[in-house]
Amino acid sequence: MKLVVIGAQWGDEGKGKVVDFLAEGADLVVRYSGGANAGHTVVVEGKTYKFHLVPSGVLTSGKAVLLGIAMVVDFASLFEELEQLTAEGIRWQGRVFLADRAHVVLPRYKELDRARERERKVPLGTTGRGIGITYGLKAFREGIRVADLFDAAVWKSLEPADREYLEPYLERIKPLVVDASRLVHEYRGRNILFEGAQGTLLDLDQGTYPFVSSGISCAAGAAIGAGIGPHAIDGVTGVFKAYTTRVGNGPFPSRFTEERDGDLEKRIREIGREYGVTTGRPRRCGYLDLVALAYACRTNGVDSLCLTKMDVYDGMAEIKACTAYRLGGKNVLDFPASLHDLDEAQPVLESFPGWRDPVKGCLRFEDLPREARSYIRFIEDYCGVPVKIVSTGQNRADTIVRGSPWTRS
Repeated sequence: MKLVVIGAQWGDEGKGKVVDFLAEGADLVVRYSGGANAGHTVVVEGKTYKFHLVPSGVLTSGKAVLLGIAMVVDFASLFEELEQLTAEGIRWQGRVFLADRAHVVLPRYKELDRARERERKVPLGTTGRGIGITYGLKAFREGIRVADLFDAAVWKSLEPADREYLEPYLERIKPLVVDASRLVHEYRGRNILFEGAQGTLLDLDQGTYPFVSSGISCAAGAAIGAGIGPHAIDGVTGVFKAYTTRVGNGPFPSRFTEERDGDLEKRIREIGREYGVTTGRPRRCGYLDLVALAYACRTNGVDSLCLTKMDVYDGMAEIKACTAYRLGGKNVLDFPASLHDLDEAQPVLESFPGWRDPVKGCLRFEDLPREARSYIRFIEDYCGVPVKIVSTGQNRADTIVRGSPWTRS
């Protein structure tokens, strides 16, 4: 089976934990897009691992992982992660592969990225990792791919500073480089897990443009990044939090406000540890936006959902969710393309009773407090998609499986 895992919000939904959890059932894990601007956190037996490029499935012994075609790769960041894995006693040699068609991030792209951000009339909130510059050069047909580094003519055409930076990595990457499409083809008939980066609302085409990432964050990107046809995808799992967060700039209709919600944003941020893995920036927090979540399910063909951060709401007397936008005197159920409409939209909120007993430690759906189960069922009914996995804490073990995404519906 070929299963895609995407972020169904603005990123930071907990995809790293979900991919790590599902990797036990996979033979190959493919990170199909994005670069070191992504940050995936996995906690196993109390130990925290943070990834920016290496697929989260690498922590599961014996699993092969691939940095895919549509990724943009910073070699310094990549080998820093691999060295950290070695220091933690995790054998990755022979299991980590790099697509020969992936593009390379050069150091000077990072300064270009930061300079471009300073010059913008409306800053986007970029991480400054050179990701947008790399994707831009790729679109202009001026980028450098991994395969190009071993082409004598291309190598000679590079600027001296670029060659100086790249040369120490050439022998180190050689054992990793593969034809990604051929590798994925060799795993046909076996379970392949496709790991997305960021979230669908940050996708270049489906997201809140221009406040988006430069890569493909939607499920369709899995086919491009793995070098396969769309018919090969069997299922799509969307990961979302019990509330919504956003890092960087851009519209956020369901964000908590001090006037309406008091200090709720600060409380959720601290309880949920809502700070960027890559930048450390505090994330903006708000109510679960079901309008946006339903849009993500529809545009990505999501057939199962994974709900994370349920434990953040433990002990709260009441929780709310956004079920529509109030716009132009009307209730709107569709996610607008217009930034003006998203900025003007006011959330229509529905209240739910909270739960006193903690969800952490619950091993079955039936063990969850009745109020938590009701909240989950409301989400399912609204989106028309089953919530098959519920995460009740940071650790891999803090996971309830109601139905395996590896099983075809």
